Amino acid sequence: MNPGRAQTRTISVAAPPARVVEYLSDPRHIPEWAPGFATAVDHDHDDIWRVHTENGPQRVAVRVAAEHGVVDVVSADSPNLGLFTRVVPNLTGAELIFSLFFPADTDPAAVAAQMAVVGEELRAVRDRVESRR
Repeated sequence: MNPGRAQTRTISVAAPPARVVEYLSDPRHIPEWAPGFATAVDHDHDDIWRVHTENGPQRVAVRVAAEHGVVDVVSADSPNLGLFTRVVPNLTGAELIFSLFFPADTDPAAVAAQMAVVGEELRAVRDRVESRR
């Protein structure tokens, strides 16, 4: 077993953690905060969703443990691949944490490019959640 290279980014959100989790746990919001990944989302069955991307549809599972601030958006076929999120209290607001894992031999430039997109996605979630007061 070889673990991948972990990359984590975080952003502070001026909203209660429960509001951040509520927003992230609805897969229909993915195109709002990750437009480079998803153009649309529709329900497949159970906890499986079909995310429409420019490369065709992808099946994802959204795993939520709201009481623990967990919302993971993972491949329905390979659940150890995807976006792993945590929302934790940050005084009177929340801290939103996105983690991704890359194979150890991934080109550093590709990792940097993907993590720049992650930064944009974090800001989009923050902006959407904060505007829903």
